[in-house]
Amino acid sequence: MSEAMKIQLLVSAVDKDIAALIKQMHIHTDAVIVNQCDRYGYEEIKDSGCKVQTFYMPERGVGLSRNTALLHAGGDVCVFSDEDIVLSEDYETQIRKAYEELPDADMILVNVKVAPSRRTYWNEDIHRINYRNYGRYPAYSITVKRDALLRANVHYSLLFGGGAKYSNGEDSLFLKDCLKAGLKIYSHTVCIGEEIERESTWFSGYHEKFFRDRGVLYHYLYGWLALPLAFRFLWVHRGEMCREIPLKQAYLWMKDGVREAKG
Repeated sequence: MSEAMKIQLLVSAVDKDIAALIKQMHIHTDAVIVNQCDRYGYEEIKDSGCKVQTFYMPERGVGLSRNTALLHAGGDVCVFSDEDIVLSEDYETQIRKAYEELPDADMILVNVKVAPSRRTYWNEDIHRINYRNYGRYPAYSITVKRDALLRANVHYSLLFGGGAKYSNGEDSLFLKDCLKAGLKIYSHTVCIGEEIERESTWFSGYHEKFFRDRGVLYHYLYGWLALPLAFRFLWVHRGEMCREIPLKQAYLWMKDGVREAKG
């Protein structure tokens, strides 16, 4: 990838001091930050040739935040990120390296270090992402060629994620839609940062809402396979998820969620 190809961060934040956030995250490329707070506004910070644009908005929802950032993006490669990610000093170089090694890639999913209890993936090798292995990746692992994403006409769901009606799953839906649109997606072993541990913005325990929301998500992800895969999900994770809630009850709540999604 040419050195002239611009890397741009797309950051979702909630009620942050932007100057402090730029320092905390070690941002040193162009960036678009969407700061969900109590007002509308816009500001631009320029430093060492980089431009950070911040859009302030009172509406809530991580999907809305990411779509707003995409709307204002102008980079060749967009890198999704969150306020609790500390980027490595060489993140720009690492991302360029990945695209140089995978010139046909439209999207590359990269490593970000997280606490073992929160880790859902870690790329040990370079491989193609498909319908069997896309579901483990969070937004902060996603880098994508902006033009390819615009051609695919894919955006984030407003139904799922922090601040939305249903708890989480917006990243899996986004990646599924990208695959459906024909984008070439790869994983890569480069690491671009580390997550600061904090309390989850959506997870509050394995209760009725958790399982119902997961049922709704499974309908959108898997269609007619939602119910058998819901049971498989619960069976595999029963030791953790069904300590207080019986597996049968959890399944019935997921089934209710599937039914709700069908309308």
